[in-house]
Amino acid sequence: MDLITTTSELAAVCSRLARHPVITVDTEFLRETTYYPLLCVVQMASPEEAVVVDTLAEGIDLKPFFDLMVDEAVLKVFHAARQDIEIVWHRTGIVPHPIFDTQVAAMVLGYGDSIAYDQLVERITGHRPDKTHRFTDWSRRPLSKEQVHYAVSDVTHLRDVFAALDADLKKRGRSDWVSEEMEVLTSPKTYDFHPERAWERLKTRVRKPKELAVLMEVAAWREQEAQGRDVPRGRVLKDDAVGDIATHAPTSLERLANLRSLPKGFDRSKWGADIIAAVQRGLARDPATLPKIEKQRNSSNGAATVELLKVLLRMTSERHAVASKVIATVDDLEQIAADDDADVAALRGWRRELFGEAALSLKQGRLALAVERGRVVRVDRS
Repeated sequence: MDLITTTSELAAVCSRLARHPVITVDTEFLRETTYYPLLCVVQMASPEEAVVVDTLAEGIDLKPFFDLMVDEAVLKVFHAARQDIEIVWHRTGIVPHPIFDTQVAAMVLGYGDSIAYDQLVERITGHRPDKTHRFTDWSRRPLSKEQVHYAVSDVTHLRDVFAALDADLKKRGRSDWVSEEMEVLTSPKTYDFHPERAWERLKTRVRKPKELAVLMEVAAWREQEAQGRDVPRGRVLKDDAVGDIATHAPTSLERLANLRSLPKGFDRSKWGADIIAAVQRGLARDPATLPKIEKQRNSSNGAATVELLKVLLRMTSERHAVASKVIATVDDLEQIAADDDADVAALRGWRRELFGEAALSLKQGRLALAVERGRVVRVDRS
């Protein structure tokens, strides 16, 4: 294994790796104190070698690495790729392609919802990865031999994991299922995040157009502030405080000071006036231009339908050995319960064949669930 610290070394290793149809990739980064993740280390492996790239080495240019990430002749294998891709996107505006995410493949093959890397390695290879340096500070230099060894093992074990999952996918005819997910994961839309859409991340339930308008403006202000200062969103304003402001819509510093979710003295800080301005912008928005607020799906019949769909989902997951999370989310089930034509992934493609059609049949009375010999079974009523 090699520690790469210069641009010439990186260019040479990327040239060698580019000769292989498949390589494994992982990154180590920090984002506890910043908005944008700080890339500290990149590790890569082919069947012939494994390397660790010190991305913080003085004078190193990572262009050869970024070029390799978009080489269409090389499949890049990651585990839980989203954050790794986000880092490349932030640094370059490009999305690695083509890729293979072993976490997604594992879900499609029934290893459970969002299985951790070390658990997957142990289940497939029998090897128990060393977790010692999982929470190490990867920005400190010099890197120790132990850190480098840990980083390398991530991508060498990943070679074996990929080979096993890829073979199983082909055997079960599910390779296309993973390919569908990779299209979403490698779409620039997934990472092109604008402050105007920041409110979508919040789990705050708003009930009135006025509240939604204020939420959108305050969330956008927080996002811009976090990006500008390169600090985590919560360092600017906690999620519950954003929701509180949306609900109460304070139009003066005195009213802002009365919100318990804000830190003491926040109203007197330079951001207090910014918040009031954001609230006023929200209140001034034309309600006709706002997204529709989803109605609460809390009727007794609707709730009962969702519970039945959950049972059907669990049955489908167990029968076909596919993680339920990758088939449908609870939000999907709620939308299906409310609308036969809901725009959800569970009613498209392989998910519809596996679950969606049966979900609609259950909802429409063409399918029933019964208990036989202690097991829940499907009963065709058509």
